[in-house]
Amino acid sequence: MISLPLAPKILKEDKNKAVFQIEALYPGFGVTIANALRRVLLSSLPGCAVTEVKIKGVSHEFSTIDGVLEDVIIIIQNLKGLRFKIFEGESQTASLKVKGEKTVCGSDFKLPTQVKLANPSQHICTLTSSKADIEIDIVIERGMGYEPKDIRKKKKSDIGTMALDAIFTPIKSVSFEIENMRVGDRTNFDRVNLSIETDGTLTPEEAFLDACHILVDHFSLFLNALAPAKEEEKSKIEELDLSGRVADALSKGGIKTISGLSRKTEKALRELEGMGDA
Repeated sequence: MISLPLAPKILKEDKNKAVFQIEALYPGFGVTIANALRRVLLSSLPGCAVTEVKIKGVSHEFSTIDGVLEDVIIIIQNLKGLRFKIFEGESQTASLKVKGEKTVCGSDFKLPTQVKLANPSQHICTLTSSKADIEIDIVIERGMGYEPKDIRKKKKSDIGTMALDAIFTPIKSVSFEIENMRVGDRTNFDRVNLSIETDGTLTPEEAFLDACHILVDHFSLFLNALAPAKEEEKSKIEELDLSGRVADALSKGGIKTISGLSRKTEKALRELEGMGDA
């Protein structure tokens, strides 16, 4: 039987960086587990990004603005570097209006209460004269991974609004090292050091746990789908003390047994037609 590893521990921890160590992994399991975690961390954690920008007096990204040191294309790159966290809704807007000689940063944006900026010192642009001014409106959206602006261009936007390539992932980097260690008489067990750096919208520990939950949810689905059902799970949902509306909604959703019901998440159940807030 394959032995289980020791519980993970945190070797080093900074504000947005941490190194997690997993010891006593069965030979070969180090790369299996570390690579799975790395792929999930980089591709599957939700985050927020600036997806659209509108700058007063600017019609395209290759423009320049009088009294502003940076070209518009540089300003857009700086806006992409803003890292937000949305507490409510899938999309929010923010704006800034600055006049006079000044260095403009992320902290100059007026944000709704449902949004938090993780890096307020992020440089946006530099106004070089007392008469210079700039007005910027941005759209912040939730998402996962990377979404090119070509997809976003299909959506209807106001004139002068520029769609941006969106990097939603809250993970800046993930790397791992694997080395041999002794367990009993064997010296070929694996030790993994997994390094995670986030953008500040969540901690490395939260990111690590989220990635673990995603993997566990997938494997649990496989187990529940293929494992023999217990007698009570084979029972029809009609045997449960459910209201007629709920029973009808489950039936229309193709859920006939207690086993089928147990495999559905709360979110999936709420999305069934006729379920509502039941």
